[in-house]
Amino acid sequence: MKARIKWVENVCFVGESGSGHTIVMDGAPEGGGRNIGMRPMETVLIGTGGCTAYDVVHILKKGRAAIADCVVEIEAERATQDPQVFTKLHFHFVVSGNGLKPQQVERAIHLSAEKYCSASIMLAKTAQITHDYEIREV
Repeated sequence: MKARIKWVENVCFVGESGSGHTIVMDGAPEGGGRNIGMRPMETVLIGTGGCTAYDVVHILKKGRAAIADCVVEIEAERATQDPQVFTKLHFHFVVSGNGLKPQQVERAIHLSAEKYCSASIMLAKTAQITHDYEIREV
């Protein structure tokens, strides 16, 4: 896997993935930015959410669960001193479908957290990570 980050101006950067996709990262005005992109640590959080959501959907589909939607809402806390690593992360999964069983959803979340999601497993080295979920019938 490769990535390339190009400085644009002030504290604005464009990141390009090895697969050719780009993202703009910028800082808040009080930090010299123009607020035209996500903060770099926000991209870490979003990437982690994407990683675990991918796993949960994949595991549920593989188990033939009738999943229709999956949303992950994340709340994070960071250390107050540098390096301001994540210290607490809470993942709230909202999984929608037909006849989804709590055991299926719990198992998918557990497998993601403990075995498959490299991003959250890596962040667990510095952060306390918790999960919960709700199931919505469609």
